[in-house]
Amino acid sequence: MTTTDSSDGFSEAEIEAGRRLFAGAWDFRTAASSLAALPPMTDPEIAFAGRSNVGKSSLINALTGRRALARISNTPGRTQELIFFGGPRRLILVDMPGYGYAATAKSKVAAWTRLIGDYLRGRATLARVYLLIDARHGLKSADDVILDTLGEAAVSHEVVLTKRDQISEAALVEQTAAVMAAMRKRPAAFPDLIATSAKSGAGIPQLRAAIARLLFERGG
Repeated sequence: MTTTDSSDGFSEAEIEAGRRLFAGAWDFRTAASSLAALPPMTDPEIAFAGRSNVGKSSLINALTGRRALARISNTPGRTQELIFFGGPRRLILVDMPGYGYAATAKSKVAAWTRLIGDYLRGRATLARVYLLIDARHGLKSADDVILDTLGEAAVSHEVVLTKRDQISEAALVEQTAAVMAAMRKRPAAFPDLIATSAKSGAGIPQLRAAIARLLFERGG
């Protein structure tokens, strides 16, 4: 398993392909709180999962170059639906409900869990799920639930560390090693890890390139 947090893992052409993929105008398409409310399956979808306040909305904004495309909230658990965003090219980004916030009502957690499970198991257009992990805290028990679901559903998934600007390089290396060791035990997980910072922009070109590469390999 290798770490891809610099351009070394991608060619200049792939970095440029990633830039072009996310260039242009992006907008909100729809929100779904149930399986019946999901939009028709058309273009490839890239979904972002993670604990509450891990930085999903900030990462989507950084990828698209839009400061407020995805709403950012300081209130954990605010995103209660699957939020779909579309751009000028054939790609849909999906902001999934955050999980692991202890103060959230159990009934709401159950509803989110059903929605996420239904989406992961039944979405033929879902190309990959990026599981966002806060670089300061690493994997938590709440992440195991979504990882188990991803593995059972045979959905392509990969870990992305967020907020790498908020820890030292030494701590980042240590946390990366720990996360990668845990992911090696999950054969369905994609064997790379990208460390990002929505604030500094670190890792954003590489994540764009990774998504562009994935779509190219899928024939997109």
